[in-house]
Amino acid sequence: MGANGAGKTTAIRILMNILGAERGAATVLGTDSRRISPRELARIGYVSENQQMPTRLTVADYLAYLRPFYPGWDKQLEASMVAQFRLPADRRIGDLSHGMRMKFALVCALAFRPKLLLLDEPLSGLDALVRDEFMAALLTQAGEATILISSHELNEIEGVATDVGFLDRGRLLFEESMSDLTERFREVRVTLDREASPPGRVPKEWLNVETAGNVVMFVDTRFSADELGAGMGALNGSVRNIDAQPMSLRSIFKALALATRDGEKG
Repeated sequence: MGANGAGKTTAIRILMNILGAERGAATVLGTDSRRISPRELARIGYVSENQQMPTRLTVADYLAYLRPFYPGWDKQLEASMVAQFRLPADRRIGDLSHGMRMKFALVCALAFRPKLLLLDEPLSGLDALVRDEFMAALLTQAGEATILISSHELNEIEGVATDVGFLDRGRLLFEESMSDLTERFREVRVTLDREASPPGRVPKEWLNVETAGNVVMFVDTRFSADELGAGMGALNGSVRNIDAQPMSLRSIFKALALATRDGEKG
């Protein structure tokens, strides 16, 4: 995850060797991304929000065109997904709605049972029903594939993501398990015995510190009940109550995006 312009699409395109990296190196399925061959590509599925497909071909024609490229193509899986998504086999790709094109792209990426599936903003612009259908098919059919997904629809992926990475201006600030991430982030409200004034030097783990009346609000990125209590000395007043609530992935993203924009660190 990351804000617009953070480098998510660029990173995925480098992994696929669509773009060449100016420096550094990346490996995909054990192979240098700059040397990906048809052997690796036959094991990698790719779906992008802006993916281009031949608009003049029908759904059936394009599937027939793709099959010979993939030794592992499963025609039974293809047929079941086409039926599941109600894709009209005789309709030209250019005449499909955006939602139907994205579902068709998923069929093309899953029918050969890839070992790695790269999804670049696949849910963007889809209505709620299509998003649900897309995610349900993805989880049902992905099998043993490793899935790397970039998305702003964080509510949709929060329940299925196992690991999360946060990109900011081309830098990976962190990558960790979803459980560790949600365990260490808390939205904290501290009620003081008097009007709260902007605190002085606060712990570096506190982000987006604000005050309203006698309440100080912030995001604690390294939550520990003991250490949180120790940091209360930075506040100007006696503490009456501390409320620390778990955060959704979307809320964590917003807190990090705001903090990195303003120069803070999580």
